[in-house]
Amino acid sequence: MTRHNEAAGLPGEEQVTLRSPAELADALPYVLGFQPDDSIVMIALHGSRGRFGGRLRLGIPRIPEEWPEVCDQLAECLISGSERRGGRPDGVVLFLCQEPAEGESREEAMERLRPLAQRLRTACGGLEVPVFEALCISGGRFWSYVCPDRRCCPPEGVPLALPGTSVMAAAATFAGVQVRGSLREMEARLAPLGAPRADGQERALDAAGAELVPRILDGAESTTVCTQTLGLVGRMLDSFQSAPSAADACAADLHDDRLLDDQEAAAVIIGLQDRRTRDRAAGWMEEVDADAALRLWRALARRCVGSYGEHAAAPLTLAGWVAWSAGDELTARVALGRALRVDPDYLFARLLHQACNEGVHPKLLRQCLRREDSDGADRAERADRAVHAAVHAELERLGDPADAEPLETAGQVDSAEPAERATLAEAEEPAEMEELAEAEEAEESAEAEELAEAEAKEERESAREWPGGTVGPGGKSGPAGAGTPSGRRRPEGRPRARRRTGGRGTRSRR
Repeated sequence: MTRHNEAAGLPGEEQVTLRSPAELADALPYVLGFQPDDSIVMIALHGSRGRFGGRLRLGIPRIPEEWPEVCDQLAECLISGSERRGGRPDGVVLFLCQEPAEGESREEAMERLRPLAQRLRTACGGLEVPVFEALCISGGRFWSYVCPDRRCCPPEGVPLALPGTSVMAAAATFAGVQVRGSLREMEARLAPLGAPRADGQERALDAAGAELVPRILDGAESTTVCTQTLGLVGRMLDSFQSAPSAADACAADLHDDRLLDDQEAAAVIIGLQDRRTRDRAAGWMEEVDADAALRLWRALARRCVGSYGEHAAAPLTLAGWVAWSAGDELTARVALGRALRVDPDYLFARLLHQACNEGVHPKLLRQCLRREDSDGADRAERADRAVHAAVHAELERLGDPADAEPLETAGQVDSAEPAERATLAEAEEPAEMEELAEAEEAEESAEAEELAEAEAKEERESAREWPGGTVGPGGKSGPAGAGTPSGRRRPEGRPRARRRTGGRGTRSRR
């Protein structure tokens, strides 16, 4: 989820008045800076004239059963965030943006999303903030879920204005505001390479992993690997700085991909999995050309192909950090959001994404990284905690410390031991645990034998055979086999014997 806490609109004193659903639909890309795809967008309105305030974007959940909970969270998030940073909103404008699915018409897509729009309106209304307008944008048209006037909002929808022809487009051009295309296009620049390039890159990653991972895990060799990785990064940056990027995004990415060698790219990707190396790269990255650094991290993220998809979390997070430090919050959010999709537990990405959304200034985090870098060997263990402390302190200053996780919890997420370590720890339990498990098995076996003997005795004394069923004490009848398997009845008030599965030495988890 992306939250924009600053007021939306044009820089300086430029103001544009939007008077109709058509103008609202046309203004959305200029408010966000990109064309949203598969998105819920909510914008807070303030005052009698409906000044745009904070805005929020989230991908539309694919499972409709998730919509009620998501709607409640979105409404609470937008309204509480607005209250913390300037005042409770007086209303909300809602947009649902999604292209029709395969074989689906635009009208069918709009109707499919109608329950989502209604649920969002209900969630906001429950918090006493009305939704003044709710628009669906799909297939080059828009529909209003609120306006009943068929003259301005007919059932077949209204075509969107041609790009660059509206008052909002003219004002944005005059103010220097650019729309960077769709969100899908921005995310595509971070997606893994396809065949045939991916095959050779994956083989290079296999070879680099076999060579470098044991050395990274070896304390004596990890420092050497860190130095070698950063040396490779420095040489790559030099080549990117000396080769200017093309204007077209697709051509620029193809050009950058050709600047990287498969083996060197693999060595850097594997090396960045070491937190110390990643943190040092983040610490001095501000000293180099930000554009070249962003291009490099994007190119390395695209090299995380096949089974190495999760390895992209490190270069994606570094791309987000560089973009945010350079003032490009939109690119930062896209990169950090993708990092969290490939590895939801990647702590550095979580902290940066939270800090970016909460309006924390990157200068605070740069100071933390510099301070930890000067502490030498302890830095690898303390950098994430220092960044988290800066985020937490800023949230406290903004009056909402509850948004930050406890420091101890955040530290545990990124430093969790691998599953192999946990299994080894379980295997090293004291021998007394084995003896206790065997004693429990013997005790339960004796209980089972005692219960079986009691059941057999009761059957002999009280059960009488009748055609089609059994009759027990008290004359109660029932179908054959009722009560227990094979027609036996378990004595009332006696617990059923616990059955254990597994061979000798199986331990129960309590």
